[in-house]
Amino acid sequence: MTGPVVVINPNSNQAVTDGLEQALAAFRCGVGIECVTLAEGPFGIESQHHVDQVALPLASLVKSRADASAFVIACYSDPGLDLCRATARVPVFGIQESGVLTALARGDRFGVVAIADASIPRHLRYLRRMGVTDRLAGERALNMSVDESARGEGTFERLVEVGHALISDGADVLILGCAGMARHRAALEAKLNRPVIDPTQAAVAMALGAVLTGQEMRASG
Repeated sequence: MTGPVVVINPNSNQAVTDGLEQALAAFRCGVGIECVTLAEGPFGIESQHHVDQVALPLASLVKSRADASAFVIACYSDPGLDLCRATARVPVFGIQESGVLTALARGDRFGVVAIADASIPRHLRYLRRMGVTDRLAGERALNMSVDESARGEGTFERLVEVGHALISDGADVLILGCAGMARHRAALEAKLNRPVIDPTQAAVAMALGAVLTGQEMRASG
């Protein structure tokens, strides 16, 4: 029996996990998807310190879930991704990496909606390591907290404003640069008339592909 794809919210804000549950509802088709909250995590991952501090607890959680068929680290900074890959015996997907790769398949140049200005240098370092900065139109920040992005009253209006600015920068596909923005993806795509990538959905799609391919290989063997 195939175990679930375990989607880990590395912060301790349950509202973010609830948003992930909502965003992933359409993906529940044969392979289980379980969204969990890292209790040891900060309320929002908003600094390099936060990114580094959750790496070991994430790896411990991954190690404890021997039943999982794949993991998704649902934070746009991909905290602990290398460590979790070294720990797990199954595929582990980071949402920034997965979101960017999906965006490259949907458009020529992508723009990123960051949670705050302070996040942008960290994201740019990651994009340089991926070797994709020549496809980046720009990254602009909402300048909200993770909690505000998940349930703030003015979040959608601010997303529209920043989205239009990124389109003016030359982006023809947008990436939501925080898991807390997940619940706004469909409405934002309709408003902007551009593809909008929720990176957690992108990572879960890749995880499901890996799991289903593994099932196919076992069946044919």
